[in-house]
Amino acid sequence: MLRASFIPSRPQRQLRDLTRYRRTLTQERTREKQRAEKLLEDAQIKLSSVISDIFGVSGRAMLDALIAGQHNPHELAALARKNVRAPASVLQEALTGHFTGHHAFMPGMMPARIDALTAQINALTARIGEAIAPCAAQVAQLDEIPGTGITAAQDLLAGTGTGMPRFPAPGHLVSWAKSAPRARQSAGRSKAATTGKGNPWLGGTLGEAAAAARTRTFLASRYKRIARRRGRNRAVVATGNSLLTIIWHLLSDPEARFTDPGPDWHDRLAPLRRKRQLIAELERLSGKKVTLEDAA
Repeated sequence: MLRASFIPSRPQRQLRDLTRYRRTLTQERTREKQRAEKLLEDAQIKLSSVISDIFGVSGRAMLDALIAGQHNPHELAALARKNVRAPASVLQEALTGHFTGHHAFMPGMMPARIDALTAQINALTARIGEAIAPCAAQVAQLDEIPGTGITAAQDLLAGTGTGMPRFPAPGHLVSWAKSAPRARQSAGRSKAATTGKGNPWLGGTLGEAAAAARTRTFLASRYKRIARRRGRNRAVVATGNSLLTIIWHLLSDPEARFTDPGPDWHDRLAPLRRKRQLIAELERLSGKKVTLEDAA
């Protein structure tokens, strides 16, 4: 029987509704941008290869001019703002294509759709900020984790809640989230471990946060180490597990603050781990307690 402590409170359920709908609209806006980019590529307009966001200020000005009938690459490239790093010649080459009336019809509707979705996302974000105001301290704690911004922190709190006492240890939180690999054996032989079917909303947030932590941090180093040996998918899951462990420690102590161990944590840890392994092996063989003393 499910214990009452595991049933989310009404405010948390409402917060989940808000954050999940925001994620849904954000994904739909991303798909709409991808559709527009695909149509531009069909017209041989390679704007996305020289501008990081074709729906930013510069990209939007060029797109609006294309839709309005301006097809001169020189005139279009002149619309770029100063923050665009690509040279004018590169922009002109990227804007040289075969943009016809067919290509202008659908992209002409897409910016309005994207603007409408952005307005809805902003309204949801404001409502989420009001709903999560009592947990502002916890949001600030999670915001300190690399790869976890305010939005991800809000999504994580909506998924896990702030009541960590119901999880006796970090592993319980990881197991509850169905993020821990399950041991699989058959006829005495181990098979590839897989995770259970957990909360897809929480899993998506963890995956995005794990993918975003690609700087010189402990999480980035952990991701790279595992990705080299086990592949990217397992690295994302393992990094997500580390994130959940960090979240448990932070939310269990209101005064706790995240301190990054550094990208060389595993390198510094390896000699200590090897020393412990050798001591344990010697104690097992000798049946005696081993102590170390500083050399003269």
